Formats: sequence, C-alpha cells, structure tokens
Amino acid sequence: MAWQSSVPRSSVTRSAKLGPEEREAALAKLKVKELDILVVGGGIVGAGCAMDAVTRGLSVGILEARDWASGTSSRSSKLVHGGIRYLEQLDFRLVREALTERGLLLQRLAPHLVKPVRFLYPLKKRVTERFYIGAGMLLYDVFSYMGGRPPGVPHHRHLSKGQVQKLMPSLANDALVGGITYYDAQVDDARYVASLVRTASFYGAHAASRVRVEGFIKVGERVVGVHAHDLQTGERFDVRAKQVVNATGVWTDDTQRMVGERGTFKVRASKGVHLLVPRDRFQSAMGLLLRTEKSVLFVIPWGRHWLIGTTDTDWHLDKAHPAATAADIDYILEHVNSVLSVPLTREDVEGVYAGLRPLLAGESDQTSKLSREHLVGHSVPGLVVIAGGKWTTYRIMAKDAINAAVDALDGKIPSSATHDIPLLGAEGYQAAWNKRRKIARAFGLHTVRVEHLLNRYGTLTDELLDLIKADASLAEPLPGADDYIGAEVVYAASHEGALHLEDVLARRTRISIEAWDRGVSAAPVAAQLMAGVLGWDEAQIEREITFYLTRVAAERASQEQPDDESADRVRLEAPDITSATQ
Repeated sequence: MAWQSSVPRSSVTRSAKLGPEEREAALAKLKVKELDILVVGGGIVGAGCAMDAVTRGLSVGILEARDWASGTSSRSSKLVHGGIRYLEQLDFRLVREALTERGLLLQRLAPHLVKPVRFLYPLKKRVTERFYIGAGMLLYDVFSYMGGRPPGVPHHRHLSKGQVQKLMPSLANDALVGGITYYDAQVDDARYVASLVRTASFYGAHAASRVRVEGFIKVGERVVGVHAHDLQTGERFDVRAKQVVNATGVWTDDTQRMVGERGTFKVRASKGVHLLVPRDRFQSAMGLLLRTEKSVLFVIPWGRHWLIGTTDTDWHLDKAHPAATAADIDYILEHVNSVLSVPLTREDVEGVYAGLRPLLAGESDQTSKLSREHLVGHSVPGLVVIAGGKWTTYRIMAKDAINAAVDALDGKIPSSATHDIPLLGAEGYQAAWNKRRKIARAFGLHTVRVEHLLNRYGTLTDELLDLIKADASLAEPLPGADDYIGAEVVYAASHEGALHLEDVLARRTRISIEAWDRGVSAAPVAAQLMAGVLGWDEAQIEREITFYLTRVAAERASQEQPDDESADRVRLEAPDITSATQ
C-alpha cells in the first residue's frame, strides 16, 4: 500500500515479525554466540535497553520470564507525563526531562501510540489556589519547551466555574469554584512495550519471552552470562555476554541476590490500583486531576471507558500478581465521588488492575515520598543494574544503563541513537491517518474500525488488513469485546510475540480490564484463532481457556477481600500458565 512503512529491511538481520519462528531463531543464536549485551527483564526499561544497545551496532539479547510487559509495565496509569506533583517536591530536573521525553514520544517515536489528553484541575479556593497552581502549570508549560522542539500539546488555560460546568456537567456544584486545564499524554503501556521489543528485534536483537533467568555465570568475580530456563519447552541452557544488564524493576533485589553480592541500592514496591468504568457513567469532555491526602488521583478518558486511579501503598507480597482489595476500590470510589453529582458504585466498575512501582528505597516511610529518580550501578564486574525511574523516562534510563555497559567494552562504540529512531508503525502514520476513510472504503470496514487499528498498529495496519483480505471472518468483533477483531488475535500470535491466551486478552488487547466479563466470552474464540498460528491441539486450547477463566475468577474474588494478605492468598489460587510439558 502507498502508506506502508518503508523501513529498509535489507540493512538489518531480523524480520519485522516477532512470532514463534523468530523466537526459535533468537534462542538458537543465544545458545551459541557470546553477546555484547544481554538484557534481563522485558518491561519498558529492559525493552528500551535492548533497543538502545542494538541501534548502537552491538549484538544484543533480551530475556523475559513471562510475557513482555507482564509486570509493572502493563499496569501503569497509562500516562506519558512530566509529573505535576514533582513540581511541588521541587524536582524540576525530573519534570523537565520527562516533558522532553513526552514531546519526543508524541511527535517522533510513536505518534500512533502516544496521544494528547486534556485534564482539569478543579480549584476550591478563588485566589490563592488559582495563583499557586497556575504558577505551577506555567512552569510545566515552560519546561515542555526545553527539549529543543515544541511540546506537541496546547498550553494550560484558566476556566471560570461556569466554563467548567459546561465542559463537565457531571461535577457536583459545590466541588469547585473554577479550574485550570492542561495537557499531558497517554499510551497503551503494554502495547508500547511489545512494539518496542519488536522494533529492537527488527534491528537485530535476539528476543525471547517465557525464558526465566535462574542464575548468573561468573568467572572469578566477573559476571559473564546467565543460566536460562525455557518455560515453553523445559530446556535449560546458558547465555554468554560481555555485559549483562539487570532491568528487572521490582524484582531487582531478588535478581541481585542470585549474583551472591549485596546490591548497591534497594528497590521498594508500591502498589497502585486502577478502576475502569463505562464512559457514560458521567459526562465530561476531559479528564480530572484530584489531590488526595496521600498523592493524586487521575480520572483519564480511555476509549469507551474512564480509567481512575491510583493508590500508593507498600506491597511486600507476591510481585508477579499484586492484588487489589475491596478497600483499595472503595478508596478510589470515595475520592472520585467527592466531586461527582451522581456517585459511582461498585456495580459501575467493569475492570480493576493493580501494578507495582519500583521505587528507590530511602528514609521515608511513605512510598509517595520515595524517589522516582533512577540509578545505575556497576558494583559487580560484567553486571549493570538499572532501577527506579518512571515509565515516561524509560529511554533516558536505558541510555544511561547502556552507557555504563559500553564503558566496559573494548573499542569505540557509538552513542545512543534512540532519540531519532521511531517504533515500527510510526513512519508515515499521519499520512495513513489522513487516508483512513479511503482505506475503510477499500476494505469494506467502518472508518472507526480503521481508526482503531491505526492507533494501535500505525502503518503496520496494512498487515492486519491483508489478514482480513485473505479471511473476511477476521473482521468480526470478538464476543463481549466489540472494540477488537479476530485479526488482532491472529496478528498478536504471528507478529507480536504472544504465546498464551492471557498474553492476548490482558496485554496485546486490554479485554481483560475493558470487557464487563473480563474476557470470559472472548476467550474460546481467541484461543481457537491463536491455535491456528501456534499449532495448539484441542487439549491445549481447553487448557489455555481454563487457565484464563481461573485467573479471572481469582482476580474477581481477590477484589472482594478486605486486606492485602487475604487478597494475595486468593489471587495466587490461580497458577501461572506455562507450556503443556511443564
């Protein structure tokens, strides 16, 4: 097609796909060659490290124990933002850095995935608060210009009470005396990570998910590789590398213990819970930013939903499956209801998820006061550790980590180039968007459907349209999840590294949190579609469905529990899925 991405494939060593064949090819290479850089951890920072290293011309591998972004990186507030609250903490450098990255993501690296979003900050005091918050918003706007390019979003604006009520009719009359609107950006965090890994693979990185690192190989005091376990086949093998990067987020301390050395810094997990409610539960033309006694609460437009969160509490239990409690849900509802004329109830909640922030531990007892800065450590020869930080600044974190790694490599290695290398699907996105109606007519689809695809796949949408052209049934929406079509499930398995049903319903799509039934209706259809790509027999199809339904039931039950301990116990009654041979 005229708008297809024209990235030159002859200049790289890998396919633009990240499917089962590519995984096998990556594993074959990892078993026999010594890499320059091996990244452990497939979240946003690990994926960023792989992208940074491979685009410097280094040989790179990346391993993830579960699915790409299955930990923290798929459970964020889905915002790309400077962090308004960090202004109050006088952390101007972090805000300026994050706003520069926001502009880069919006305009260059991933305009198909990162979108502007407008927020209202409601004012409750007529003069002092308007002056104080307005000064902060002005500073926010000024910082957004310091990255050498326009910010890509409009400036903040002051609104009267009447103007706010026109834009947000569902706000309680006594909830505010006026407001200030400003812009940030939002992203489907899990989709971004999968796209980033796929782009790194395109440039030559050997990427494999569902491979758990179970120990480090040392020669003397130096780390020279890892012991790996392929959870799909059960095979154990070693991967050798000149430098290993530990990018495991909230698991950093656990990973460091495998080395037998004490870590140079500690990472503390803070639980953040989010709710999804239908968009029609209250009327508003924009999102909301509310202050709470502990932190801030966002109400974010998210397709046909509102995404509301977050909490900020210590978590010391299972890191893979942090559980939301009834108390967490009630806390969020209580705070958002304080400004709504018609309160939300538990019956309005269609989706819930909990994630863990990896905070650098300090002296504070409150996780909201811990640092969102990142640190890079190189205390053990051959091993770089990157920890802390925030989703928005992943690219800077990755650059700093790889800088530390290449300092120990021989030869002159180019500096980071990721500020100018867009994700697959980004090049030509605007031209494709401008032709969306013509594309819809050519394929017999509704324009809204094509817009949905373009905002998830960019110019790679042509590959999904080719699937539909070959099999018209793939244009049908999934049961209970009308926003998604069959082609997206097939594509997730063939091109985006999805190996299990959960990968598709929870991360390649967001059906697990967006659908009223959490994907129960869609699961059998999606499993059948994946089976055709991954070669599942009927027994494996049933097994995938059963595991997913068990997960949904456990999550629902955990959200009825009064405290973290009981919610964690109930959630862990649903086991993780691995291959049929495990």
